[in-house]
Amino acid sequence: MAAQGLPPYAPINPVADSRTPLGFEPYRPARAGRWDVALALDYGSAVEYFQAARADYVLDAELLRLRLRVVRDLSPSVFVMADAAAQGSYAGFLDGFLNWYHGLLGITLEARELRPNDAFLYQLALPDGSVHARRASDLYLGDLHLAGGLRVGPHLQAIATVALPTSTGPAGYGRGAVGWGLETTLRAPLARPLVYEGSFGLGYTAEHGDLAAVQRTTFVSASSGLRWRFWGRQSLYANLFFHSPYYHDTTIPALDRRELSLDFGWILATKRGPEWRLGLTEDMEPSGPGIDLVFRLGARGLW
Repeated sequence: MAAQGLPPYAPINPVADSRTPLGFEPYRPARAGRWDVALALDYGSAVEYFQAARADYVLDAELLRLRLRVVRDLSPSVFVMADAAAQGSYAGFLDGFLNWYHGLLGITLEARELRPNDAFLYQLALPDGSVHARRASDLYLGDLHLAGGLRVGPHLQAIATVALPTSTGPAGYGRGAVGWGLETTLRAPLARPLVYEGSFGLGYTAEHGDLAAVQRTTFVSASSGLRWRFWGRQSLYANLFFHSPYYHDTTIPALDRRELSLDFGWILATKRGPEWRLGLTEDMEPSGPGIDLVFRLGARGLW
């Protein structure tokens, strides 16, 4: 199988995942009459701690998302896609390792020093006096994404997505309303071993649940990334992802700010089998809605 572009990306933080239908979708070369099946495992450690006179917010959890994606070409220019996920949010086990990892890099996370290791807490108190506590859930089904895509030549595609509110998780984890998204992706080979991909997206999700008064309904996303085949079938990639704010007027930075995340890693494209990848995602702006560290494993072209 020929090497593809960048891996797909979507926010894993529940304050973001429960709102936006947008992410990054790579350009998909035509595979007429064939299925394309992919598995992706994201495992993230989140620690956000904000306290002020009128509002506070704590998210201390480890987050799991296992996504199954199936794509089918209907013609050389049209394809359909379905994306389902099993997710989890719990106390976890990585805090000790991450303390060591950040110490090795000389990074100090004040929020981590304020929280015990491997303990779960997800709670918001808003300026209107309301308090919203979320509970852990070892495993639940996420919202189902259905999409139709159109390739406009070998370098441009558009995807229309609907996110259905099928989540079985506790309050605060699913959208609870239908989300709509339109994403375009530009693919530009810069040199034989180097490929650029950039995207732009517009999305809408209606207000829902106990945070409806502070939820934004319209969203914008953009990304810019490179994949470099440096040796044989091995590649390195990096993709910078931007998303507009998910909430408004909460006075909590992690809710009211934009997201800016860097997704990067290593890809091996086997000769006749699937493409394997190993990656990390880092939050580029402290106190934003991006997760501090996400470990990513994926395989594409399993069938």
